[in-house]
Amino acid sequence: MATTERKPLLLDFEKPLAELATRIDQIRQLAEENGVDVSGQIRQLEVRAKQLREEIFTSLSPSQRLQVARHPRRPSTLDYIQAISDEWMELHGDRCGGDDPALVGGVGRLSGQPVVMLGHQKGRDTKDNIARNFGMPYPGGYRKAMRLMEHANKFSMPILTFIDTPGAWSGVEAEHQGQGEAIAYNLREMFCLDVPIICTVIGEGGSGGALGIGVGDRLLMFEHSVYTVATPEACAAILWKDAGKAPQAAVALKIISHDLKKLGIIDQILPEPTGGAHSDPLKAATTLKQVLMENLDELNRLTAPERRQLRYEKFRKIGVFTEVAH
Repeated sequence: MATTERKPLLLDFEKPLAELATRIDQIRQLAEENGVDVSGQIRQLEVRAKQLREEIFTSLSPSQRLQVARHPRRPSTLDYIQAISDEWMELHGDRCGGDDPALVGGVGRLSGQPVVMLGHQKGRDTKDNIARNFGMPYPGGYRKAMRLMEHANKFSMPILTFIDTPGAWSGVEAEHQGQGEAIAYNLREMFCLDVPIICTVIGEGGSGGALGIGVGDRLLMFEHSVYTVATPEACAAILWKDAGKAPQAAVALKIISHDLKKLGIIDQILPEPTGGAHSDPLKAATTLKQVLMENLDELNRLTAPERRQLRYEKFRKIGVFTEVAH
């Protein structure tokens, strides 16, 4: 898991917190140098810092939540898998000659239950991001995911997917390899699988790249994650020919968890530690594991035909609206 021992990477709206933390450190240092007891004042400032953090993170705008979702130290698919699984073995290859590092997966045990876990994988730094193609899979990544899901279905293992991508890779080479077909195939086949499928948006869920592993019985979402048909930057560039209007697009797109819950697109919001999942990755992983186990217990009680029917009905309801005559 990511650690918090390194120097924190601050987002713009976190600067007041940094300034307050610096002030507390300065007062503590001066008190030690002069032998003065200022413990009461420090406690007051620490309480204020905690309140300020809560105020900031409970009133984030959609564009600010997008910054949190893209935070370079936000826990990744592999971070969560390693934290929640009893044991884990990564499996490689799409059996068509490739092994896309932007989409990882394998078999493991969750509280003793055999499962298949897979998801998008971003990098931690520039070098790692280049190796992982910034979490944007080629068609081979989705074919690898489907191979693992078919394996899970054959051996009656639940499937857990973790969504965290700006979108599928849209380069010429990916198009030549059949990007659209690979994603469409996954969409169709995931509706037909007999085993429980739980999908969780852990960071940035973008476009068809997210949908390629996003058809499930349950769609969960971390509080500060985003899920969108297109990135706000792309939307702004298309609609207004100005990527600088991305914050306006982020509001219009309804990309945040609370809006998506109201629209009936996601099933459950997972609370994050104050300051985001990257501020306390182990606490976020504990929450994820608990919610996954609760949902698995419910889904395991259903028969395969019941799960398939409910899965179908769930997605048929998305986008339904009622026109009110005036």
